[in-house]
Amino acid sequence: MTSNPYSAHARHYVSVDCVIFSYENDELKVLLYPRSFEPYVGKWSLLGGFVENDETLGDAARRVLFNTTGLRNIYQEQVHAFSDINRDPAGRVISVAYYALIRISQQDNVLVKEHGACWWPISELPELVFDHAKMVERSLLRLQKKAGSELIGKELLGDTFTITNLKKLYEAIFQHDIDAGNFRKKILSLAVLHNTGIKDKSESKKGAFLYRYTNHLEDQMSLSPIVK
Repeated sequence: MTSNPYSAHARHYVSVDCVIFSYENDELKVLLYPRSFEPYVGKWSLLGGFVENDETLGDAARRVLFNTTGLRNIYQEQVHAFSDINRDPAGRVISVAYYALIRISQQDNVLVKEHGACWWPISELPELVFDHAKMVERSLLRLQKKAGSELIGKELLGDTFTITNLKKLYEAIFQHDIDAGNFRKKILSLAVLHNTGIKDKSESKKGAFLYRYTNHLEDQMSLSPIVK
């Protein structure tokens, strides 16, 4: 009888951790929750869980996101595998980080409250368990890379928005000011936004035109010269 060649090797736990980004009050935010079990009970953590036998990594991340926010079809992207030997004192756990983009207004508030989760501004994050701070850092860098190579915001802004709204989102993502004139010129040159002809007058009497995304996002060019 042939022995199982896998039996001689160590077995490890595999988990996913989700860096869930949203945007509110001109700030990029991350959803965190206080752990309800050891190790580090009560400490702030990303939302995550172990990968089940019948799941891919992506399936597990989607499950965590749905169980936390009540949302499906969320934009998510795999970021990095974290495999330091002693990253979790409870056992040998390899965790794969994903980042996701959602609108706070669309979340299931009951589910979020059941987890005790809170939205924290990216610039004011508390101390996080394990290597979760590194996960947030890498995820933010990945989001910045995406924002520098294509126009984003559809997942974080409302269905319509002003150019100023979009600029403030980019400033929140890159954590620095952006020249308004250059940003507007570059954005409109991409021809991926449609002017609705309706003005938002909530911030001035003159108002600013509201835009929405067209279906021609493939025509985008790099934004890196103005946002790096």
